[in-house]
Amino acid sequence: MPAAFRLYLLRHARSSWAQPGQTDFERTLDDVGYGDAEIVADMAADRGFVPSRVLCSTATRCRQTVEPFLRAADENLDVRFMDTLYTGNVETYRAAVAGNGDAGALMIVGHNPAIHELFFSILDAETAERAAPHGYQPGTLAAIDFDAVPTIGVPQEGRLVALLSMTN
Repeated sequence: MPAAFRLYLLRHARSSWAQPGQTDFERTLDDVGYGDAEIVADMAADRGFVPSRVLCSTATRCRQTVEPFLRAADENLDVRFMDTLYTGNVETYRAAVAGNGDAGALMIVGHNPAIHELFFSILDAETAERAAPHGYQPGTLAAIDFDAVPTIGVPQEGRLVALLSMTN
């Protein structure tokens, strides 16, 4: 039975430390982060993981992480950059998922701790811990299927389809 909804959770890849005069928001990926983002995007493409909508934090490191995924996507892909994914908590991310259930396959590109908390809250504890025993590492992409479109206030457990990462 095909899933009613697929969620892709992508944490930004490894970033550099802020340079003098640079804000956290402006931090860029380091060389390892750029390479990891390219490799994970290729792994996702090889598996046919294609979102129909992308919600991406406006932070520089998230924009840089999603770029390889966008190059491989259809030019008509619905991409939305959201400041709230930079500053938001897990409830902000839940609301973003619930508010975009019409997408069918949604990718969220964001930050910890919100990505980590969302991942661990929508999978059964044993699956989440086995998949990410050291937490939700930079550059990690999860594909999670749901039998129903997630809605606010109705907890739903997803099924982990894959966890792609250079660090897990």
